[in-house]
Amino acid sequence: MLSLGVNYDTGLRYDGRSTRERFEPEEVRRDLTVIAKELHAPAVRVSGNDPDRLVLAGEAALAAGLDLWFSPVPMDLEPDEFIAFLTDCAGRAEALRRSGRGEVVMVLGCELSVFCKGFVPGETSGERLALMADPATWSDPAKLTDLQAGLARWGGVQQQMAASARSVFGGRITYAAGLWEDVNWDLFDIVSVDAYRDAANAATFAGELAGRKKRGKPVVATEFGCCAYRGAADRGGAGWMIVDRSVDPPAISGAFERNEEEQVEYLFELVEEFDRIELAAAFWFSFAGFALPHRPDDPEHDLDLSSYGLVAVDDHGQWRPKPVFAALGSLNESRS
Repeated sequence: MLSLGVNYDTGLRYDGRSTRERFEPEEVRRDLTVIAKELHAPAVRVSGNDPDRLVLAGEAALAAGLDLWFSPVPMDLEPDEFIAFLTDCAGRAEALRRSGRGEVVMVLGCELSVFCKGFVPGETSGERLALMADPATWSDPAKLTDLQAGLARWGGVQQQMAASARSVFGGRITYAAGLWEDVNWDLFDIVSVDAYRDAANAATFAGELAGRKKRGKPVVATEFGCCAYRGAADRGGAGWMIVDRSVDPPAISGAFERNEEEQVEYLFELVEEFDRIELAAAFWFSFAGFALPHRPDDPEHDLDLSSYGLVAVDDHGQWRPKPVFAALGSLNESRS
């Protein structure tokens, strides 16, 4: 039966900002206990690019009785740099694994073809994501040739990355792939993909996921989810792109109607799909958007609209559950 876990952000620093400035150990331990006891999740994927924070959250997850998917996310690094970073993190994950408190799975990065350098043209992740999202990229023969050549280089790097991690880590390894990425899954123990359904891929989404089972390995959705506004489900993994960061303070760009039930509907629809395909596990993205405060009295600056969080966080770091929190908890309880 499908296992339903949760993504937990320890902080991702890139493009001059962080997804989580405030990081208090006691709050982290409380959150991980909530994920285990109130959401009844069997596992948590802990992500970020600060190794010390990852270890602290990993220890808290194991102490709470959760299996741990240890997921460092390098940003804007060259291949030799991110292989060194991931190998260091794999050594830290091995120390956690040897504690014997639960399974530790090593996730060797996330969507590296766009989050790091050397594959898709662009100096920053923002530039690379914009290039991938631009329809002109896919219709311009010259741009498409450059893009395909860059993505081809990704194949050779995977082998180095997996071999380096296995030299220091004794558990199962995987990689959180984007749907567009070509991964040599022979190198990994688990086939993992960030599985966001949207209006553009709805017709092919289930078939593409089902096709990944042909390797004979467990298939896991390392991310799935949507934001809490009307129409967010149709945007899927691009739902967060409604914030204008060229202004200070950042503001919601456009008129969006808050609809927290959108997340509940998306959750039930995708879990039904994942059950039918017989995925091994899926991780909702995410527990909280810590740097996206909910401001109900200021819709223009209610950045939580762009958050995939199960909870809404205010400007003081306090959170309240959204309806999807209870829905996920009930689903997990019925499966335990």
